[in-house]
Amino acid sequence: MSAQSVLFDALGPRGKRTATIINIVGAALLVLSVVFLLIKLKDAGQLAGNLWSSALSANAWTNYYLPGLQNTLISALYAVVLALLFGLLFGVGRLSSNRAIRWFCGLVVEFFRAVPVLIMMVAAAAIGYLIGLDRTIVPLVAVVVALTLYNGSVIAELVRSGVHGLPKGQREAGLAVGMTRAQSIRSIELPQALIAMLPSLVSQFVVILKDSALGQLILYSELLRSARLLGSGAPFPILQTLFVAALIFIALNFLLGWIAQKLAKRLGSRTSGRTNARAPGGGAIQIGAASAAPGGVPGDDTP
Repeated sequence: MSAQSVLFDALGPRGKRTATIINIVGAALLVLSVVFLLIKLKDAGQLAGNLWSSALSANAWTNYYLPGLQNTLISALYAVVLALLFGLLFGVGRLSSNRAIRWFCGLVVEFFRAVPVLIMMVAAAAIGYLIGLDRTIVPLVAVVVALTLYNGSVIAELVRSGVHGLPKGQREAGLAVGMTRAQSIRSIELPQALIAMLPSLVSQFVVILKDSALGQLILYSELLRSARLLGSGAPFPILQTLFVAALIFIALNFLLGWIAQKLAKRLGSRTSGRTNARAPGGGAIQIGAASAAPGGVPGDDTP
């Protein structure tokens, strides 16, 4: 049975015709909308060549786009690393057998997941100024702290759900060879959960990259703020500069997704099994089988 038939019934002839008609109508409406928008922009003089050449000049790239992109990548990189550490720490804490640790980690995770990122940025910036941090680094620190706390909480939930989603046999195999619950999580369950939730992790990294643009509201000179500053006066129209910034964000997110797909494929080839041949008695020979617990006790490899 295919994955599609598990999720929903396959379309019949009438359903296929209806879906085709809907797709055609939707595509036509999209094309008409784009044409209408381009006509309006042309009437307003926004498609003039000199406006776009100004927004794409060497000065714009050297003094605005590239410095803004550098600041965006710096804040996103710090936030990704710290959010991963935060998520692993509190995600494992939520799996602890100690009720106090489990409740504390759950309270922290749920609190920071509920608070909007912008509010945390503003609060972190205000605290930074109050305690006397260097005013030149307060915006960066505030952006990194806010992105770390929010996205780290989301990653903690991903870790918890990823471990709970593993077959129980993985945990039982570890306990059977004398491992403690913590050792089973650290050595057997968590590595498999991280690989399984890699697509979700990458999606969260994309969120971190995009949410770094909120730093403009606390005067952090990231890519979006640089594009707005560039477009604040002639001959640099803001529509064109924001469009360039949007394309840069799209390219970054596409590159991140492509790298994640390659990484997932590489990791999957090392951890997942596949059937290459048949045994003489007609049974399948499993090659590259799933991981086994330490001590020679196999994991739950039931197909």
